[in-house]
Amino acid sequence: MKKMFILGIILIVIVLLGKDIILGKQPKGSISKRNTMNENQIQEEPTEIFEEHYKKANRKLQTLTLEEKIAQLLIVDISASSNVDMLQKYSFGGYVLFKSFFENKTEQQVKTEIANFQKTAKIPLLIAVDEEGGSVVRVSANPNLVKELFLSSRELYKKGGFEEIRQDTIRKSKVLENLGINLNFAPVVDIVTSPNDYMYKRAFGEGKELTSEYAKTVIRESKKTKVSYTLKHFPGYGENKDTHTGNSVDTRTYEQIYENDLEPFRAGIEEGAEVVMVSHNVVTSIDEKLPASISPAIHKLLREELNFSGIMITDDMKMGAIKEEYSIEEAVEKAILAGNDMMILSINDTTTNKETNKPITYQDIIEYVKSMVEKKIIKEETINTAVKRILAWKHYKGLL
Repeated sequence: MKKMFILGIILIVIVLLGKDIILGKQPKGSISKRNTMNENQIQEEPTEIFEEHYKKANRKLQTLTLEEKIAQLLIVDISASSNVDMLQKYSFGGYVLFKSFFENKTEQQVKTEIANFQKTAKIPLLIAVDEEGGSVVRVSANPNLVKELFLSSRELYKKGGFEEIRQDTIRKSKVLENLGINLNFAPVVDIVTSPNDYMYKRAFGEGKELTSEYAKTVIRESKKTKVSYTLKHFPGYGENKDTHTGNSVDTRTYEQIYENDLEPFRAGIEEGAEVVMVSHNVVTSIDEKLPASISPAIHKLLREELNFSGIMITDDMKMGAIKEEYSIEEAVEKAILAGNDMMILSINDTTTNKETNKPITYQDIIEYVKSMVEKKIIKEETINTAVKRILAWKHYKGLL
């Protein structure tokens, strides 16, 4: 009788538990494997860096014409007077200032010119330079603006380690911010250790651990300033030749790139990097044909594997590695389709159409992209996604 009673209790418990399981309930104190996975996925899912500004960005987006939205995708060279006049018609995302812009000018002249650019802009501009230090300097090439050239990352490290790099980021940011410059196309976080390689003189010159620490140091310190810094050149330049002058093909295995070259980018992104610049190298293990800057596979790697939610920007679209194979219009189209948010485009009065050999302007580029949208080759939704991120970034930076 006692055994029958115990068996009856066990049967009731089993029935009740079975009912709970059928109804999707769990006994107290237990968590299903499925629920645990969901919770981990939620915890691991990265928060997009500009996410809190998306609503404001979307409201601004609704007020822009298609031409203005396309112009926001471009960071352009303003060295030609005709391009400055075009600012009245289009709202470019930003300007890139080369060494010629700063030559022989006083600090006040530079500040006034940049301030005037912002005053006439419908949407606040990104004002960008390549102030890497060492062999690539724009501002500090003018002794009226900076007494001495900014040193390269390798020189800084030899001088005083990561503390010297941290201090240099502070000094550099103060100079740029004072002039009205809010975006620096640096640091170079490519892992290049051989003096024989093209990128060596601009690179940190150490392995992945130290280069990753370099990336973290610069980005961490830059986040305390109003100047955004750019990790470049994704997915890592390696031993490749100069893409300014022609095609460059990277034949390393995916494993080599993944285990080595991606690490500094990953480290910088984890510190809050807002921008990553993509190179023009053809990385055959990821995309056999297309340069990285116009390769959807490269951009997917950056977004999905490295969880980067910031701004993806191309290197200058007028460089040899691109213009040898594509017209500027075609290259811009492919860059948008690949997933870039912005493109650097340094058109000047001598830039011509690859097929007609006639002069080409920013207006021609905008009209071309507009025609691609009208033909549904480029979805307007693709343009909107990029522009919303750009506008959210400008809110994040305090420009809007």
